[in-house]
Amino acid sequence: EAPKGTRTAVVAWLGYRTPATISATVLTPGRAEQAAPQLRAFVAELRAIAGPGTRISLLCHSYGTVVCGRAAPGLDVADIALVGSPGTGADSAAALHTRARVWAARGSDDWIAEVPHVKADLFGTTLGFGTDPVSPAFGAQVFAAGSGGHSDYFKPGSVSLTNLARIALGETKEVTRA
Repeated sequence: EAPKGTRTAVVAWLGYRTPATISATVLTPGRAEQAAPQLRAFVAELRAIAGPGTRISLLCHSYGTVVCGRAAPGLDVADIALVGSPGTGADSAAALHTRARVWAARGSDDWIAEVPHVKADLFGTTLGFGTDPVSPAFGAQVFAAGSGGHSDYFKPGSVSLTNLARIALGETKEVTRA
């Protein structure tokens, strides 16, 4: 729960054509590369409307974490939280080239844990998204997501939603670590 007097808005952005879950497109960064400039423009417009000093956080899920990873350089956001991520395409949080704090979580029943976190260039096409954001090698701040599956991160009352709300509100000391 936000401190009394806190004003918060939640905006769900889906400004791109997502790849089908079972498709070759879901294994490549093409759609994310197309979407990243649109996300950057959206955040810039949101910043212009909200004004300086307004806290903006990105809560990115599944293939959306690839989009957030591509859009991260130069984004004026406080935090980027990656949940249910197949990887971002970057080898580390530092390689996202962002001033934002980078967070990551995965529910213990999320099937995405079984997706190989590899990246390979084959015949001019990149397949896979590299380092697992919840791995120590990636270097994100890992937080608890509970026992939920791939579609449970925003479930009311869940550990993951509680921690995502804390991140969005800037209450980072209250975030339960994994």
